Amino acid sequence: MKCALVYDFDGTLADGDCAQHGLMPALGINDVGAFWQEVKQRAAENDGDEILSYLGLLVEKASQTNPQELSVNNLKRHGKSIPLYPGVAGWFDRINKYADDNGLELYHYIISSGLDAMIRGTAIGDKFRMIFACKYHYSANGTVAIWPAQAINYTTKTQFLFRINKGIDNSWNNEAVNRFIEPELREIPFQRMIYFGDGDTDIPSMKMVRYQGGVSLAVFDPDKWKTTKTQGKVEKLIAEERANYVVPAIYEEGSQLDVTVKGLLQLFKRKYASKESLSK
Repeated sequence: MKCALVYDFDGTLADGDCAQHGLMPALGINDVGAFWQEVKQRAAENDGDEILSYLGLLVEKASQTNPQELSVNNLKRHGKSIPLYPGVAGWFDRINKYADDNGLELYHYIISSGLDAMIRGTAIGDKFRMIFACKYHYSANGTVAIWPAQAINYTTKTQFLFRINKGIDNSWNNEAVNRFIEPELREIPFQRMIYFGDGDTDIPSMKMVRYQGGVSLAVFDPDKWKTTKTQGKVEKLIAEERANYVVPAIYEEGSQLDVTVKGLLQLFKRKYASKESLSK
């Protein structure tokens, strides 16, 4: 019985935004707040997409310092500096074993506005069936980023949930994702899907997974819990019925997140294993 754990990355599995770790300092971006303000300003001035504006500004900054800084190899190298939340490094093998012991076939996915190559460069980069994240087209020698190949924003995230639902392991096959498949024949039903997110950019995905019968987990940085911003964000997710559960981003064994996910996997096993046996 196939189940999926689907994660945002920035602020969900790792602290902060991908690019602020290693990459931005290498590009001479020392004021992260000012950089994002420039991104928002450009998007507003051009009536454009914020993520495309972000990817374009990174290319512009790289052209002024080192055009090859955005190569896949360099991005993977910078990815090694991304700090993961407590327990994340061991989470995947541990929860996979738990699922296997309970007769569940568990898959992990990333849907993120972060940089694909940086995520792949982390210690957990090989733990996912698919990573759907932002990436570039490159020059002929593969070292200079020249154009965004994929930009994922808060609403486009939802299309990748349907790719997971239908078992489409790529970003380009639009014919396949639009093809009608009876819900009960899809590879991973939404009802056996858990979405992990941390804020505004995850709201459409959280809402859709919940609406389709799955579960949304809102995670938060425990070190920032006492801030008004974090508490307000969590209150909003609960009040607007985006999240089923709210847990600290601590993935260690016995943590609130760990116990909650194990309980949900047991719920999937109880509810859907019995349905499948009856259908046979």
